[in-house]
Amino acid sequence: MTIRVLLADDQALLRSAFRVLVDSEPDMEVVGEASEGTEAVRLAKERRADVVLMDIRMPGTDGLAATRLISADPALDRVRVVILTTFEVDDYVVQALRAGAAGFLGKGSEPEELLSAIRIAAEGEALLSPAATKGLIARFLAQGGADDGRDPARSDRLDALTVREREVLVQVAGGHSNDEIAERLQVSPLTVKTHVNRAMAKLGARDRAQLVVIAYESGLVRPRVE
Repeated sequence: MTIRVLLADDQALLRSAFRVLVDSEPDMEVVGEASEGTEAVRLAKERRADVVLMDIRMPGTDGLAATRLISADPALDRVRVVILTTFEVDDYVVQALRAGAAGFLGKGSEPEELLSAIRIAAEGEALLSPAATKGLIARFLAQGGADDGRDPARSDRLDALTVREREVLVQVAGGHSNDEIAERLQVSPLTVKTHVNRAMAKLGARDRAQLVVIAYESGLVRPRVE
């Protein structure tokens, strides 16, 4: 199946470079380009995009607002947003994860990393492998106050999880893949995937990235500030 990619960045030169790279892959195609968030949301729906490469800072409607709009639209529930940023440590990135982004990637990443990110997001996984991601989430959630977008009710919602689902959620929050979790818990990767999917359904999470945020916000996992 061809992965349909939408490019959302206010710099035409970068969009052109991304288009050449994506269109060079046999399993991907660029289905549209947007220079600001409102246009990105519209095109995501019109062009039936699978993955949106979203710049976080654009004039008008920025990438954060656009991500929230995509996440809130039932018609776009299968669209995955990958945030592209020039800043490795940026509060907007965590806000975007909370809003429903599948993860983030630095604009200075290697071409292979970008293509891999698109494939991972299209499969419904989260871009949580870089160590910087979980450290970033931990730092900003640790700094956030009680009114910083947190949902105290999520602690109660964890009661719906089984003991094993909680164990898997802790491992997901640590940035571990299904194979790594399976090895740690001595179960099959398919069993891990089943537990992850059930936890997502019970907690109302779109993907693994939101599971990580919920794990921190609910207090199941304690953020560490290094």
